[in-house]
Amino acid sequence: MADFFVHDRAWCESSSVGEGTRIWAFTHVMTGARIGSGCNIGEHCFIENEVLIGNDVTVKNGISVWDGVTVEDNVFLGPHMVFTNDLRPRSKAHDYEQVKTIVRKGATVGANATLVGGVTIGRCAMVGAGAVVTKDVPDHALVFGNPAKLRGWVCACGEKLLPAGGKAECVCGNKYSIDGNKCEMTN
Repeated sequence: MADFFVHDRAWCESSSVGEGTRIWAFTHVMTGARIGSGCNIGEHCFIENEVLIGNDVTVKNGISVWDGVTVEDNVFLGPHMVFTNDLRPRSKAHDYEQVKTIVRKGATVGANATLVGGVTIGRCAMVGAGAVVTKDVPDHALVFGNPAKLRGWVCACGEKLLPAGGKAECVCGNKYSIDGNKCEMTN
């Protein structure tokens, strides 16, 4: 008996799904996909063969996760956000060059955001709703817009940081050092 839940209207071909994961209606998980424990995969999703999804990941409704995408632990993917994995797509082109996309631990990608293939979203970064990400996003960065631009910094808890003199302290107590396009937790 499986130690994960698959809705009776979902199709899960993968045998590599972690304990406590839930896969909801009208979702298709292909054979080679690997999904960690404690995940929630919403309705109307598609997860292709060469995908790795870590533990405690939330994949909201209407998301297709294509070959070459890695989603690390504790990531939130907002409704209908988009991954791409081919920089020069053409109909019926079978010789395309698949690019790798990585969403690092603790990151959030907002609803309807688009991640152009080949980018890395840093640890605990936050991509705003509707953003179009064409470049790597640093750890703890807050980005939004089209194209997405660095607009600030966020704590691991999700609160916006207010830097002063190269440092920031969150209301939750976490402390950070900020230098140019780099933000690191110091405690």
